[in-house]
Amino acid sequence: MAIKSLSIRIEEELLNKLHVVADYEGRSANSQILILIQDCVEQYERQHGKIK
Repeated sequence: MAIKSLSIRIEEELLNKLHVVADYEGRSANSQILILIQDCVEQYERQHGKIK
């Protein structure tokens, strides 16, 4: 599977809070964001069916 990069704009305060949550979960900020995206996609697919 190819790994792609995604750049986002985020307010510093929100980024700092993300780092706190990620540290608490024992993850990097990148890994925490991937978990959140995966959860979002799984929730969507449960409601609307698999994305092809």
